[in-house]
Amino acid sequence: MKKVVITGGSGLLGPSVIEEFINSGYKVLNVDHKLPDNPICETIIADLTNLGEAYDVLVGADAVVHLAAIPRAYMAPTDVTFQNNTMATFNILEAAGNLGIKKAVITSSESIYGIVFSKSGLTPQYVPIDEEHPTLPEDSYGLSKIVNEKTAKMIHNRTGMQVVSLRIGNVIAPHMYKNFPGFIDNPKERIAILWSYIDARDAAIAYRLAVEKNELGTAVLNIAADNSSMNIKSTDLMKEAFPGVTDFREPLTGYETLLSNKKAKEILDWKPIYNWRDEVKKL
Repeated sequence: MKKVVITGGSGLLGPSVIEEFINSGYKVLNVDHKLPDNPICETIIADLTNLGEAYDVLVGADAVVHLAAIPRAYMAPTDVTFQNNTMATFNILEAAGNLGIKKAVITSSESIYGIVFSKSGLTPQYVPIDEEHPTLPEDSYGLSKIVNEKTAKMIHNRTGMQVVSLRIGNVIAPHMYKNFPGFIDNPKERIAILWSYIDARDAAIAYRLAVEKNELGTAVLNIAADNSSMNIKSTDLMKEAFPGVTDFREPLTGYETLLSNKKAKEILDWKPIYNWRDEVKKL
């Protein structure tokens, strides 16, 4: 049985990722600064900004999935966010590479493109936004994700370790679908994230596939649902919120996502399963 260390497993996304790996036959160790509400595997409390502790928790692992981070801009002082997110990621990858671990997956973000937390009114240059779109963050959180992707490349160059960076959209855990009826008909809601979302369970599958696939080098992949989180067609959303954006790289005829997941589908053989419309009906 292969052992996977999952950092940040006590957070919003973590439980789904842990469950996905356990159900797929992996031995899982959760590493976090707090205990989970509903533990389903062993948890170690650790400070990953300390390199020694990163080494300690990774001993004996076959792969590491790094979720742990301050999860958004401006919830902590900007320097704290940058230092925590970059140092924890550096330490995990540095320790993993030096311990001979061959596979790592780190958590990047859609905020890397700069629109999510923009205070200057940044707009997308084209849609759907793919991984080639310029990364123009105005905040330390988005900048930390750029640095982390560069760290992944550096570690790969030195050790050959495969490091996949998943640019995760707005994570929706199953209990959060109860909020959808309150915003799905208002185009002014969720503009900053281009109305994207990803079910935590679909994201979890992407993390597992990123561990199981070989020869990916330092792939960078957007992870988003196939559709937007709105009950308004995507072309109408764009006309309302970003009328100056006219470069549409894919046909928009319905409720398509504006954060492209095409590359993840091709490279990981991944396809999102969960649709908010079906999940809201279940509630």
